[in-house]
Amino acid sequence: MSALLHRVGWFATRHRGLVLLTWLLIAVAAIAGASILGQRTSVDISLPNTGSQEATDLLTDKFPAQAQGSSPIVIRSTDGKLTDDKNAKAIADATAALKKNDLVASVVSPTTEAGASQLSKNGEIGYLSVTLDRNLGQVTKAEAVDLDDAATTPIEDAGMQAATGGALGQVVDAETSDTSAGIGILAAIIILLLTFGSAVAMGVPIVTAIFSLATAISCITILGHVFGIPDTGPVLATMIGLGVGIDYALFIVTRHREGLSGGMEPNASIAQAIATSGAAVVFAGFTVIIALCSLAVARIPIVTAMGVTSALAVLIAMIAAVTLLPAVLALLGHRLNALRLPWRKVDEDPDGSPRWASFARDVCNRPWIALAVSLLILLPLAAPVVGLKLGQPDTDALPKDDTERIAYDLLAEGFGPGFNGPLVVAVEVPKDSDALTKLEADIQKTDGVALATPAQKNPAGDVALITVFPTSGPSDEATEDLVSRLRDETVPKALAGTGATAYVGGITAGYVDLADRISDSLPYLIALVILLSFLLLLVAFRSVVLPIKAAVMNLLSVGAAYGVLTIVFQHGHGAGLIGLEGAVPVVSFVPLMMFAILFGLSMDYEVFLLSRIREHHDAGEDTHDAVVSGLASSARVITAAASIMVVVFGSFVLQDDPTVKQFGLGMAVAVFLDATVVRCLLVPSLMVLMRDANWWLPGWLDRILPPLGLDEGGDAETSPPGTAPA
Repeated sequence: MSALLHRVGWFATRHRGLVLLTWLLIAVAAIAGASILGQRTSVDISLPNTGSQEATDLLTDKFPAQAQGSSPIVIRSTDGKLTDDKNAKAIADATAALKKNDLVASVVSPTTEAGASQLSKNGEIGYLSVTLDRNLGQVTKAEAVDLDDAATTPIEDAGMQAATGGALGQVVDAETSDTSAGIGILAAIIILLLTFGSAVAMGVPIVTAIFSLATAISCITILGHVFGIPDTGPVLATMIGLGVGIDYALFIVTRHREGLSGGMEPNASIAQAIATSGAAVVFAGFTVIIALCSLAVARIPIVTAMGVTSALAVLIAMIAAVTLLPAVLALLGHRLNALRLPWRKVDEDPDGSPRWASFARDVCNRPWIALAVSLLILLPLAAPVVGLKLGQPDTDALPKDDTERIAYDLLAEGFGPGFNGPLVVAVEVPKDSDALTKLEADIQKTDGVALATPAQKNPAGDVALITVFPTSGPSDEATEDLVSRLRDETVPKALAGTGATAYVGGITAGYVDLADRISDSLPYLIALVILLSFLLLLVAFRSVVLPIKAAVMNLLSVGAAYGVLTIVFQHGHGAGLIGLEGAVPVVSFVPLMMFAILFGLSMDYEVFLLSRIREHHDAGEDTHDAVVSGLASSARVITAAASIMVVVFGSFVLQDDPTVKQFGLGMAVAVFLDATVVRCLLVPSLMVLMRDANWWLPGWLDRILPPLGLDEGGDAETSPPGTAPA
C-alpha cells in the first residue's frame, strides 16, 4: 500500500500541471451539469414488502390517479368566509393558474361541490387539493417554488393567507447547507491557522476540501435525476464531505511539514507524506465508505441512498487528498510555510509538543485512573439510550415561518391534528361485492379515527381508496397504535370471508413501517459494520486485538451520542438552546445512519493514532514508550482535526430541519468524545495495560493476510520510483 501511494505521490508532484488540470476539468464539468439540471430530491419512502408499500403499489397499478397522492395549499380568510364572492374569485384564479402548470394533473377547490369536505366548519379555512402528474421525487425545488407562487399570489393579493403543505411544501422549503458549511469553513480556517501558524499552510486543506466537496455535491445533484435521493442526502453529504476533506488534508500536510523541517526536498517529503499519512487516509476513508455502504443491508432505499451519497463525498475527498493535494503542495514548494503568524513557531516537531508529551506520559503512567475517568464520562451519557424510541419527522417542530409549518398549523386548527397525517386504505375488491360498506363503517367506529371518507373506486371498480384521518397528530404514539389496530384488527375482521384484500398505507404509515424495519435491521447492520471494520484493521495493523478494541471503543462513543440525542430531543432537555420549542421524536433513520457514519469516522482517528504508535513500536520501543510517543506526536493534530469536525457538524444544528439538527448534534458530540475521551484517555490506557497482547497475531493468520498494511515503520522511500531510497 505505502509503496503504491509513494508512486502516486511522486507522479502527482512531477506532473502537477496535468493533475491540477484534470481535477479542474472534472469539477467544472460536474458543476456545469448540476447547474443545468437543477436540484431534484425525493420525498418518497419506498419499503418493499411492507403494508404501506403494498398500498402504494396497488394504487399505482390499478388506480394511478390516486397513487401520487395530493398536497394541500391551505387558505385562511381574514375577512369573511372563503365562499364569499371576493374570496371565491381569488381561489378560482389560483385554481386556474395551477391547472395551467404542466406539473399539475388535477386541482380540487374548497369552494366547489366536489371539494366541500375541504372547507372547515366555520368556512374560514380550506385547502386546494393539488395532485401532480408525476412523483414528487421528479420535481425540482425551482419547479415547486414556481408552482407555489402561481397558487399563492392571487390568494395573497386578495388579502388572504396561503401556505403550501404536505410533500410539495417540503420540496418548497428544502434547505441548502450553504450557511452551515460557511460557518464550518470559517471555524476550520481559524483552527488551521492556529495549528499551522501559516496562512498558506492553512489555506491548502481548505482549498482542496472545498474543491472536492463542490465536485461531490455536483455529482450527487446529477445523480438525483437518475436515482431517488432524499432531501437530507445532499446536506448530510456536505456535512461529512467537508469534515473528512479538511481532516484528511490536515493529516497529510502535517506529515509533509515534518519532512520539510527534517531537511527533505519538497517533492520527496510530499511522496513520503502520501506513502505514510496518505496510507492512513486511504484505510480510514475506506472504513467510512464500507460503513456507509453497509447501510444497504437494511433494505431501505431512502437510507441506502443517503449512505451512498455520503460515501461518494468521502471517496472524492479521499482521492483528492492523495492526488490533488500533493499537486498543490508541489506547486507551493517551500512557500508552504509563507505568511507566518509572528508569535507562532511554524516548524513541525515529529515528536509532538512538550505539553502533549507530558500529557501522554501522565496518561500512560496512570492507566487505571485514565480508564476510570473515561468510563465515568461515557457510561452515564450512554445510559439514556435504553429508553430511546424511534419516531418520524415532526412538521410541528419546523420554524413557524416555514410554509410547510404554516400549512400544518392551519390544517390542525381547521380540521384537527390528525388531518396532517392521513392514512390511506387501498382495497382490492371483487366486483359486485358489498365488502366496502362494512369496511367503511368499521373503520369509522375504530378508536382513534376522527373521520373516514367514503370509498373512491377506480374506473374498473375493482380497487377503492378510503382516506382515514386520525384524532392524533402524525408523530403521536396514538397514531402509530391506530395503524397497528387497523392492520391487525379492524380491516381483517371487516373483510373476513369477502375475498377482498386491503392495505393500510400513506406517509404516516410508511414511517411506522420504516421504524419497524430499522429496529429489525439495526443489529445486522452493527454486526456487519463491525466485521468489515475488523477485517480492514486486521490487514492494516496485523493484530487481532487492536481491531476488537477499536470496535468496542467506537461502540462506546456512538452509544454516548445516542444517549445525548435521547436526552435533548426525546426528553426535550436543552431543546430550546438549539432552536426547538420542545421535545421531538428521534427520527427512525437517524440512529441507523449515525451508527454507520460515526463508526467509520471514529476509525479515522483510531487509524491515525495507532499508525503512529505502531511506527514507534516497529522502531524498537516497548508498548508503554510507543504509546507515549505515538500519542504525543499525534494528539495535537487529532484534536485539531476533531475540532474542525465538531464545528462543521455542530454548525448544522442551525438548520431549520429537526432531522438535520439531530444529525449535527449527535455527530458533533460523538466526534468530540471520540477524539478526547476515547483516543486520548481510553485507548492509550488500555494499550498500556494490555502491553504486548496488543500486537498478538497467530502465525497462520499472518501468513495468509494480504501484504497491504500501513507499513509506517522505519524510513519511507524518499526517492523517485526506480531509484535507490535515500
